[in-house]
Amino acid sequence: MPRRTVFVVPTVADDPVTAVALGVVRAFERAGLAVGYVRPVESPNVPAGSRDPSLRMARRHCGAPVADPIPAARAERMIRAGEMAALMEAIVDMVERVRGTRDVMVVEGPLPASGHPLVADLDRAMGRCLAAEVMPVVPGDRGTVDAVVESVADAIYRFGGDAGQAPARVIVSPVPGAARVAALRRALTEAALSCPCLVVPLPGPSLSTGPDGVSPADIVPDLADLCRLPRGVERATRHVEHLADVISHDALRPPAPRATPRLTPPMFRYRMVEAARAANRRIVLPEGDDPRTLRAAVICAEKGIARCVLLGRPDRVRAVAGDQGLSVPGTLDIVDPESLRAAYVAPLVALRGRKGMTPETADEALRDPVMLGTMMLAMDDVHGLVSGAVHTTADTVRPALQVIRTAPGASLVSSVFFMLMPDQVLVYGDCAINPDPTAEQLADIAIQSARSAAAFGIDPRVAMISYATGSSGSGDDVEKVRRATALVRRQWPDLLVDGPLQYDAAAVASVARSKAPDSPVAGRATVFVFPDLNTGNCTYKAVQRSANVVSVGPMLQGLRKPVNDLSRGALVDDIVYTIALTAIQADQGGRDEPLDLAATG
Repeated sequence: MPRRTVFVVPTVADDPVTAVALGVVRAFERAGLAVGYVRPVESPNVPAGSRDPSLRMARRHCGAPVADPIPAARAERMIRAGEMAALMEAIVDMVERVRGTRDVMVVEGPLPASGHPLVADLDRAMGRCLAAEVMPVVPGDRGTVDAVVESVADAIYRFGGDAGQAPARVIVSPVPGAARVAALRRALTEAALSCPCLVVPLPGPSLSTGPDGVSPADIVPDLADLCRLPRGVERATRHVEHLADVISHDALRPPAPRATPRLTPPMFRYRMVEAARAANRRIVLPEGDDPRTLRAAVICAEKGIARCVLLGRPDRVRAVAGDQGLSVPGTLDIVDPESLRAAYVAPLVALRGRKGMTPETADEALRDPVMLGTMMLAMDDVHGLVSGAVHTTADTVRPALQVIRTAPGASLVSSVFFMLMPDQVLVYGDCAINPDPTAEQLADIAIQSARSAAAFGIDPRVAMISYATGSSGSGDDVEKVRRATALVRRQWPDLLVDGPLQYDAAAVASVARSKAPDSPVAGRATVFVFPDLNTGNCTYKAVQRSANVVSVGPMLQGLRKPVNDLSRGALVDDIVYTIALTAIQADQGGRDEPLDLAATG
């Protein structure tokens, strides 16, 4: 059974939903499923340094560790500083660590509060980044029945309506009185909303009336308040059980599977880092004294992403570290190229002797740190190489072609970028290596790119991009794409591939319905193969800059061992993720099956 993530999210300020979230947990538990619970971000109405009683109740109820949430003030600071991506990754990290082997994760969203608009914006971002089944909670005891129906419609739109999706279910809770329950159910049915709604009646007197004189009219669904009353924990437990009675397992059946499964950018980055940690590979960085490369290597060492080897004079590297305020971990290797060069002269002559390489020319060639690092890779002293923060693409790729060479069955080396769009990760190829591939080469690029997508947890649906869709255009460029598409189908019959397709037809479902209604790929492509380097490079940079999209890559394909190039404008995070994907590629080289980064989702 696919593992699920259910996101229970408040829609009204100061209307807590912990009781509902725990009721969902209990309903799943009654169905025999292993369930985890987490509230990744604390509600802003919890005073700094204090403990939320409802969180203590959650820990008691779940019988398992419940992670401490990120304080709301810290989350707000990160958003204001432009660190939303880092915040989403921290949230994904928390959810996945609690998940373990559980069947279902129930995630509670932060409670909106007056004066905290940034926290209110978090709920939608969290639902998207977790690719969760979103369950907004709308209070049913405020205003008229018509007003509640309007609030439900607003929640449906806010959590998916503008993206053509809908929440898994809207929970309306609490609803006092049998007459109001009946009226609300009738009104919701008549409204014919785009997702099911579950009306939760207010608990009866047996739950609410006690020696403290609390009556049904005084019920507060806030577990924090309930826990403060006499016999509060017992009463809170009964409150959760009542909610679980109403939120039956039938009401929590999985929604229809998505036509297009998504791997969101925070999930992709989290799983990439986790896979790199598990791989534990040794990656050489020839530009060891470049400040960005050095900082990235320190991060990789501290997070256990890879065992990095920096090539550079140790005194120079440590001086740069001092200038950057960095403390170099003891696990980070700094190797002086002068101490290594002699050991690789003979192997390089053996590899390149037929091309006229002599010991003298080999010694000279090995003064280039990229060539030296490439020879370390060729001799299995490291598992992968990352360069390009200072050197050109040609400087990085040429030594690899000379001594690493192409993998068996590969006719060329190509590249892909992983484009981290707001709601999913797309693959673009080839945007860095081949200027004007033939139809045969374009087919190889498509197959390499599809395999790379699958290896990183992305279901490959390949669009062969052109300026025309289907038979709407003609000319040599369109015919090249058409021939390449036919070759891909012949070589990989089970792969979903179509072309020629214009970009909008490949990416946008509404355009696909008019331009390519019978295409298995149009409107939901995940791999975009461009007809030439000019088109691919311009497109990736336009999307990256205009849409403020993070791109990871280029990742080279078709080499026997992983060598990856950086943009000379690469940021530290770009280098960190390139090191991670290089480690995964190195690990993948020893596997018989693709590494599925989506396996934990």
